[in-house]
Formats: sequence, structure tokens, C-alpha cells
Amino acid sequence: MTKKNTKSKQNSTIALNKKARHEYFLETKYEAGIELQGWEVKGIRAGKVNISDSYVIIQNGEAYLMGAQIQPLNQASSHVICDPTRTRKLLLNRREIGHLIGARERQGYSIVCTAMYWKACWVKVEIYLAKGKQSHDKRDAIKDKDWARQKERIMKHSV
Repeated sequence: MTKKNTKSKQNSTIALNKKARHEYFLETKYEAGIELQGWEVKGIRAGKVNISDSYVIIQNGEAYLMGAQIQPLNQASSHVICDPTRTRKLLLNRREIGHLIGARERQGYSIVCTAMYWKACWVKVEIYLAKGKQSHDKRDAIKDKDWARQKERIMKHSV
């Protein structure tokens, strides 16, 4: 008997955008597929992905991921001209795109990418509707995080 590969069934994270949680109030989560070329999939498998400055724009009723960098492998992309920062189409339902358009135009939300991960054999992107934080909001969040850490230390030493 051969063992089946259980890793392909698990969701494994490819890249995270930790800066987004610091810069924005994240509100509504969406999961989107992403349209990739072959050399991009090979680059993703090698872990050459950066989504720290990525965001989503909507043009002509379609969503696009901007600012994500996928570096090509030298041996995999010899005959193809590779653009690491090209605009990639996101695969969302019409209803989801309608929600994103409405929130962005009427309520002033931004759409940011927070994570890229494998779901079975597909690459998925986690995007959020987000409101920008001001500097005093960021300071408050840092104070709350420090206080929570101190409480954990106090509770650990008192027991």
C-alpha cells in the first residue's frame, strides 16, 4: 500500500501581509482565486513571493491584484519574458465584486491582500475590506498589545 500525500489536502500559507493588520482596520473577508502563469506557480512553490505592498483594484467589473511580487526561477523561465510585478486577475463572483465596488466607492474602504495560501492544488488569496488607521489608532493598538503581553507574564509568574 502506498501512502497518500496529506499535505496537498491541508491549507498551507505561502505569504502573509503582517503590515496590513497594523495599517488598517480589517472588516470583511473574501477568498479569491488568482489567475497565474506557469512560471509564477513554480516561483510560488519555491517561496519567492512578497505581498506586503499588494492591494486590489476594480476595473471594468473585474478585480485585479496589484503590487504582489512573484520572482521567477532562472531555470524555469528561460523562454518567457517574466514581469514579477504584473497585474494578476482575481477570480470572484459578480455578487462579491458588487459588494467590493459599493464599499469602496460609497463608504471609502480600501481592499487589501493579507495572505496567499494553497487550498488543495489551487492558489488562493485572502482579501479584506479595510479602513485606514490613523497614527493615534496605531498607538492604541500597540499599547493594548503590550498590556495583554504584560498580563500574560503577570499571570504566569503568579501561579
